[in-house]
Amino acid sequence: MSTVQISAADVNKLRQQTGAGMMDCKKALTETNGDFEAAIDFLRKKGAKVAASRQDRESNEGVVISRTSADGKTGVVIELNCETDFVAKNAEFVAFANEIANKAVENQPKTIEELYALSIDTENTTTTIGEAIIDKTGKIGEKIGVSKLEIITGEKVIAYVHGNFRLGVLVALNSNPEGAEEAGKDVAMQIAAMNPIAVDKDGVDASVIERELEIAKDVIRAEGKPEEMVEKISLGKLNKFYKDSTLLNQEFVKDSSKSVAQFLATVEKGLTVTAFKRVALGA
Repeated sequence: MSTVQISAADVNKLRQQTGAGMMDCKKALTETNGDFEAAIDFLRKKGAKVAASRQDRESNEGVVISRTSADGKTGVVIELNCETDFVAKNAEFVAFANEIANKAVENQPKTIEELYALSIDTENTTTTIGEAIIDKTGKIGEKIGVSKLEIITGEKVIAYVHGNFRLGVLVALNSNPEGAEEAGKDVAMQIAAMNPIAVDKDGVDASVIERELEIAKDVIRAEGKPEEMVEKISLGKLNKFYKDSTLLNQEFVKDSSKSVAQFLATVEKGLTVTAFKRVALGA
């Protein structure tokens, strides 16, 4: 047991440095005889123990953050999870997620593992994102971690967050004319609402097309249509599937007289979407 007197000022100082709770800070200083560096290590080890003990817990709450680079040519969306809605709504947790998203935009890691290895300045110290997550786990007492990381590039990338950080969208356009930002936001809201599976029919996986055709043919045969008509009618149903499920072919939500492709053409001839990502919390 420590023989050093631990003052309230010392506890508060450690609390400011680490963000840990008052009682945890007092215990850390007591256990380390008032040595601040050792106390910080004590708290970090506690965080690692808490993280290990929470690995089997579900962490389906959290926030989705989307962000673009300063030049508007790169976008990132991440999902940072926790266990409860209470933590997800905490301003400090949201700020931490934003810090991670900023680092992802700056460094463009290809995997979550690469993201975790990036350096980050948090709570008056420089550490890796992975270590910072362990520290936060110890402080919060819940399992937290990044479950999704998506990055896209383009001539103009627009980021959109919907529903109190519940859903994030990135849209890449092939050029950056006047009005591209506003048009991109409209398309991002379309993606959030309509959840297309691809930019256009060329982006639909062959297995999905095959499945849709087989379902259509089974339905047509069940309706008693002649076999010679099955192929033609099934192709018609496939085109309807493309219209409903691929972004550029969908009816534009803000003006149903146009497709999304036709809407973009009103901004600039030839303007189109080259890529998009949609991340919904827990999906």
